[in-house]
Amino acid sequence: MLTEAAPRIRARLVVEGVVQGVGFRPHAHRLAAETGVCGFVRNAPAGAELEVEGPREAVDRFLELLGAGGPPLARIDAVRREDIPASGDSGFEIIDSRRAGQPAALIAPDSATCDACLAEISDPADRRYRHPFANCTDCGPRFAVIRSLPYDRPATTMAPFAMCADCAREYADPTDRRYHAQPVCCPNCGPQLEFVAPGGRITGTDAALAAVQAAWARGEIVAVKGLGGYHLTCDARHAAAVELLRRRKARGAKPFALMARDLQSAEVLVELDEATRRALASAARPIVLAPRRRGARVADAVAPGNPDLGVMLPYSGLHHLLLADAGGAQAVPDVIVATSGNLAGEPLCTRDGEAFERLARLADCFLVHDREIAAPCDDSVVRIVDGRELPVRRSRGYAPLPVELPVDVPPTLAVGSELKATFCVANGRRAWLSQHIGDVENLETLEALERGVEAFRLMYDIDPVVLAVDMHPGYLSRAWAGRIADGRRIVEVQHHHAHAVSAMAEHGVGGDERIVAMAFDGTGYGRGAHGGASSWGGEILIAGPMKKALTSPPKMSTKGSLDLRGRSKPMPVFAVTP
Repeated sequence: MLTEAAPRIRARLVVEGVVQGVGFRPHAHRLAAETGVCGFVRNAPAGAELEVEGPREAVDRFLELLGAGGPPLARIDAVRREDIPASGDSGFEIIDSRRAGQPAALIAPDSATCDACLAEISDPADRRYRHPFANCTDCGPRFAVIRSLPYDRPATTMAPFAMCADCAREYADPTDRRYHAQPVCCPNCGPQLEFVAPGGRITGTDAALAAVQAAWARGEIVAVKGLGGYHLTCDARHAAAVELLRRRKARGAKPFALMARDLQSAEVLVELDEATRRALASAARPIVLAPRRRGARVADAVAPGNPDLGVMLPYSGLHHLLLADAGGAQAVPDVIVATSGNLAGEPLCTRDGEAFERLARLADCFLVHDREIAAPCDDSVVRIVDGRELPVRRSRGYAPLPVELPVDVPPTLAVGSELKATFCVANGRRAWLSQHIGDVENLETLEALERGVEAFRLMYDIDPVVLAVDMHPGYLSRAWAGRIADGRRIVEVQHHHAHAVSAMAEHGVGGDERIVAMAFDGTGYGRGAHGGASSWGGEILIAGPMKKALTSPPKMSTKGSLDLRGRSKPMPVFAVTP
């Protein structure tokens, strides 16, 4: 006796969040095979679009598994579903991206090389043995290489590198972890290293790496092109080299960042608790500020008179290979200085030509590669406070993930202040924060700010109707916003008020709530209680509600005590420090 087949249903899904460039489409393909549904998945401006068809039980199971989790770097914020007529599909495939529409997908930050890729780099039998650019859907470059959404290889700086037959086979194999991994490459088809010095050029991975290590042993400074820019590097225990770098960079007493080979190497330099270890080894791989161990063996000029050291771990295959034996005659240091590749007050170098010109006074030689950097991105800096990660500089590994706002805002561009500047584009309930730009005190950094703003504006298709500027009349960022305003509304923001509202947004304080904010950041320009303009090192503010706080100056108390007695409800208190 024949039984009637279960009726088929079809659902159209739009998945929002970090779902491009993180292996989400291959993940959906594997779930479809597991549950027996048909249809397709593709990238789209809003995130990922899917249509799934099959018996109701199979479709429901697919949706259950899809919402239960995904690839390590993926983040699902919302799934919108619409039931549509079944079409009789007989398979599930990844199809070409849809490009029309308002971009809303979230770009994944750059992520440290995963353990599986590191195992390949270390395995003499693997075809990616000692390949500095190994990556897969679970790790590697994202923000630093993407030019536009949707995230597909032609929209990245990997576009010039045609995949070899082996990489193309991995890319097309649904069972491979490099299935649809856009930056996939190998020694045969990927970027190549080159060592550049006054005496000539050295090509080939091992020869170039050995040349760097020999330069470190001689006490030389090597400019290394990495993921989002250049580092200036030297042996952190070579006192003369570190002092030379400090003099050349006119660094004063400001500490240098260190890169340690592994957690064991870091632990002989700084005090590590469990939270600090987690931060150091996280996919973001920030510089972590931690108490210096007594007798930590690094040159005194690394961080003169400072009780802390800033340490990070290698976050790319290139870094791991730099700190491993490359076959040279000299010992390889297990900790190096790795400070930003720029002149004091200038933006990070990202292009080879500008690096050879601008860093020639700082570096003795260069290690470069032929993959272009789309988005300059400096290292992030964090500190662990009471077991929690406190960002000091939010950049690589975190940017450009947005802050979810508790209220709606019109299309807005905020250009930041002067020191340690970032910018922000916002629309609706999302604010996309840029990576660290630097101190906007000269034309070079202002141009970096301008390039970054244009990249974000195009990436997210936001034409701002509001420009937010710091109230200080002497800031270059404010003057630049005035020049491009072209009839747009300009909102002047009191410096410490900006800190207060940022804390409100970060903590999701919205509605009619008000806060007491204590902002102590060195100096900030604004107007006092009697309307006079001045600068203060810190202020205590009452700010809110959020809708009003985004557009109006706060009430303030700049001296004396703040009397909160008699209130029926305690007010949240945020301390805001740099």
